[in-house]
Amino acid sequence: MLQMGDEVTLYSVVFVVVLLGTRSPIWTTVLTVSLYLFLALFRFPQVPTSRARQVLHPAKGVSEVAHRGGGHDAPENTIVAIREASKNGATGVELDLEFSADGVPILMHDETVDRTTNGLGPLSQMTLSDLGRLDAAAKHRLKDKFAGEKIPTLDEAVEECIKLQLTIYFDVKGHPDEAAVALKELYKKHPVLYNSSIVCSFEPRVIYKMRQSDPEVVTALTHRPWSLSRLGDGSPRFSSLWKHNWMTLMDIVFDWAHHHVLWKLCGISAFLIQKNFVSVDYVQYWAQRGVEVVAWTVNTKVEKEYYQELLQVNYITDSLVEDCEPHY
Repeated sequence: MLQMGDEVTLYSVVFVVVLLGTRSPIWTTVLTVSLYLFLALFRFPQVPTSRARQVLHPAKGVSEVAHRGGGHDAPENTIVAIREASKNGATGVELDLEFSADGVPILMHDETVDRTTNGLGPLSQMTLSDLGRLDAAAKHRLKDKFAGEKIPTLDEAVEECIKLQLTIYFDVKGHPDEAAVALKELYKKHPVLYNSSIVCSFEPRVIYKMRQSDPEVVTALTHRPWSLSRLGDGSPRFSSLWKHNWMTLMDIVFDWAHHHVLWKLCGISAFLIQKNFVSVDYVQYWAQRGVEVVAWTVNTKVEKEYYQELLQVNYITDSLVEDCEPHY
């Protein structure tokens, strides 16, 4: 639950900002009260802490989650990646949900097949049959070892994870309506997922839609501060100075909303944050609100020891077996 101090701070900040902007005490009061009523009426409660912990900590200690199934160790978002992750000791796997042109939920990170397969073109123009003819290992560093690996459907991947007893982090890339329908059907088909999976997204609308569809599902928001104005390595996203400054301002607003409004509105159980922003104080900040921190993407032995021994929070990694390049 949001602490009383948070409540006072949230509405005080809103009141002051609106008052400075409008110079109208009446409109300031109306808008602040409207925000309060909106959150009171439309927010979702967090799922019980005991069940959230069962999902996030299926075994004692810190959970090591294979990013995209462990994209360094095997072709990302494939069945073989899931199997390799399990063999290498992962507690769970993070899998990206996308859709084929004929509406079938599949595993794919990008909106095109260009980066990971021997095909070209957007998913929106490829049916499941088209995707079935592609080699999902074609661009991987171990392409010879895993040649011919196929793009799996969501259902195929989930059945493999259940068989291997892996926790699933569903990373929904978009399509909030379609994703909510597909995942609701999946949870209905496999009730074990309520205690062994979590739905995550960078888009708050996706998480809110999921909670509307099925409020019993454990959910998380994914976030990287300054993502609108800067790339993952910190370099500016835009060459135009005015556009960079405008998006920087939007980053500040978006970050504030994540930490003070959106998490509460969606009733999340975890917050997936880019590793560079995680600290002891940050973990405590969320713990006071009943939310667990999960860091991404942690790719070196030294970093993993830091998260396991000092911070004691779950992390997502590209490799279970060796150090690999930073991933933003």
